[in-house]
Amino acid sequence: MTGNGQIRQDPVLAVAAAWTVLGVALFFMLDGSPDTQVNVYWVFQPPLDALLAYSAWRVWRVAARPLRRFWLLLSIAGGVLTVGDVIQVVVSFWQPGEWTTAGGPVQSICFAIGLGLIIVGMLLHPHAGRSRRDRLAFWIDSGTVLVGGAVVAWCFAIDPDDKGGNLVAALAGAAVVLTSAFAAVKMILSGNAPMHRGAAVPMIASAAVNAVGLFAAPPDANGSLPAFVYAIRFVPSMLIAMGPRIQELIARFDEQAAFGTRRRKPYSLLPYGSIVVVFSTLVVVLTDHEVKDDIRLWGTVCGLGVIVALVVARQLLAFHDNKRLIAELQEHEVRLRHQAMFDDLTGLANRSHFREEVMDALLTAAPGTVSVLLIDLDGFKAVNDTLGHAAGDTLLAGVADKLRTSVRSGDLPARLGGDEFAVLLRDCDAGDAERTAQRILHAMTVPIPIDGEPIRANASIGVACSQPGDDIRTLLHAADTAMYSAKNDGKGTWAWAA
Repeated sequence: MTGNGQIRQDPVLAVAAAWTVLGVALFFMLDGSPDTQVNVYWVFQPPLDALLAYSAWRVWRVAARPLRRFWLLLSIAGGVLTVGDVIQVVVSFWQPGEWTTAGGPVQSICFAIGLGLIIVGMLLHPHAGRSRRDRLAFWIDSGTVLVGGAVVAWCFAIDPDDKGGNLVAALAGAAVVLTSAFAAVKMILSGNAPMHRGAAVPMIASAAVNAVGLFAAPPDANGSLPAFVYAIRFVPSMLIAMGPRIQELIARFDEQAAFGTRRRKPYSLLPYGSIVVVFSTLVVVLTDHEVKDDIRLWGTVCGLGVIVALVVARQLLAFHDNKRLIAELQEHEVRLRHQAMFDDLTGLANRSHFREEVMDALLTAAPGTVSVLLIDLDGFKAVNDTLGHAAGDTLLAGVADKLRTSVRSGDLPARLGGDEFAVLLRDCDAGDAERTAQRILHAMTVPIPIDGEPIRANASIGVACSQPGDDIRTLLHAADTAMYSAKNDGKGTWAWAA
């Protein structure tokens, strides 16, 4: 059974969903009986709280550091919420006439502790290892979302003319929602959330529905709440309990996928969404009523200005990153081009680059001014067999250095492969080619130190000078024939093409 199949067929989730549906149905069936509705609201809370605590505890047992801290805090929070809601069940029956869904002192303290533990767990969860610039971009994105939420809360959740307790409660509620949302956004943007996406979705939805429920009560609700308000405020309890249970099921099916770190995307659309939300809020405020001296208007305008400034800062950071990326790509292109044209071991031109240069020289130079030297080392296999391949590589690199110092600035030394080298001589007559071959052979007489021992590289050189009508094939064939003639004549010699 796949992970999705386990989730769909899990009996615990099915019971939790049925329990929630039953509670919502009772809210509507008991509409008009606020005391009974409140009793139902609190009676249906503890089982969901217990599911949250138990499932988070089960995930904590299998999670690795640093994920364990988050799930431990979530498990403790679930336990605290369970205790607070159980006490509130007793209070709701003992003190009838309390139609509000806000708990008593004990439940409020437990709720604050539990929610605080969850928020702290999200805020303290470490970021994935990234550079300082990435962390700055992350905080700018998160700050943009936070400001957008604050503007919405200021305009729709708070009445600036209310100087009493309702204003304080609204401010406190908005602060809780914003802090929770900010902590959730922090984990989402970081790419290092301590849970699978399938578990995070219902928990994030819980925060969204909870925010709606906080402001869903009609302003003239005196003595009772509509059934839909109870339902909206009750559903988040099921959603937040589903997250740990889904995480437990996914971890049971595939632990590596359940806790795998996701790479943070190089961009985020949330800041732009904040601009859209705040701009829409501004339109609503402007069309609401007379706004000449409305503090909501000025709060929205100021919030929009802050968001625009943050987005501009984020774009400047992105432009700098793009500039750096372009520079890195250019450097990478240069490296690739160099690797395609030059030999890695010796740094000389490789076979393909050498052939291209020879063909270009034959097409553009006057006949008789292009010469080619083919150089083959004598006894190189013995060096490899007796001293090892590392010693052979050192010898090849030493020969390459001798070639570079023996040719003129316009000439092109190359390694054709193995122990075979070549030199393209431009604007070179027969005398210049002969002198170059002699310089190379003289340089070869100086030993190359390998592991503290002097090793002398012997070579045979074939020289060929281009004739009218020659192409690269005939020129290289002539140089190759001369090189084998030099080998037959003896060590450390050179020969002209016949």
